Amino acid sequence: MLIDWFTVAAQVLNFLILVWLLKRFLYKPILDAIDSRERIIAKKLADAEETKVQACSERDNYLYKNKAFEQQRDALMQEAIDEASNEKHRLYTEARQEADDMRKARLNTLLQEQQNINADINRITREEIFLIVRKVLKDLSGTDIEARMSEVFIERLSALDQSTRNSLNESLRDAKNQVIVRSAFELPLPQRAAIKAVLDKVLSSQLQLCFETADEIVSGIEIIIHGQKIAWSIADYTLTLEKRVSELLVGPQMLGEGKGI
Repeated sequence: MLIDWFTVAAQVLNFLILVWLLKRFLYKPILDAIDSRERIIAKKLADAEETKVQACSERDNYLYKNKAFEQQRDALMQEAIDEASNEKHRLYTEARQEADDMRKARLNTLLQEQQNINADINRITREEIFLIVRKVLKDLSGTDIEARMSEVFIERLSALDQSTRNSLNESLRDAKNQVIVRSAFELPLPQRAAIKAVLDKVLSSQLQLCFETADEIVSGIEIIIHGQKIAWSIADYTLTLEKRVSELLVGPQMLGEGKGI
């Protein structure tokens, strides 16, 4: 069999031309298209990864901000609760203090009224008893009230215990032997002399007496030595009555306080 080398060469040339044409006009565009597609896909994948990373970052940022917001919200809520509790306690304390102040003011008012009533009753009682006693004693025939009071006072001075005498002597040294004698009436000279005599004897000193009159003594006599006082008067007997009247007034007052205050 003879080989036609011209035909073989022509076929090889044709094949090479076909291959070049395919490579030039078919394979290369296809490969370029494939490369371009791969590059687009790679870019999209990179963009997707970047988007994923950004999304994760935004998610973490959101979670952080949400946690911080919840913490801030809890802190604000706790602060509001504490402020409300403190305000409630303050208002309760103020209300209780106001109630206590009102109660104390009411009690002070009642006590002041009671003291005023007691003072009026005591004053009226002393005045009425004094008037009654004066009238009764005046009606007694041949009785000298002032003289009898002087006698009783002298008897009391004579009966002073040693402790009282010592105390009077100490006051007497500070008073430089000056003694004030006060009475509700003008003492006659004999009574003055009698009082001086018993004082000189009781205090073992020669005293300088200054006699004065004072209506508030309520028919009685008192001596004052450098602030220390010894007295006897009808007022001494009214003190028990005043105390009884005060106790009678305090009893209902305490019952009223237990019910209303």
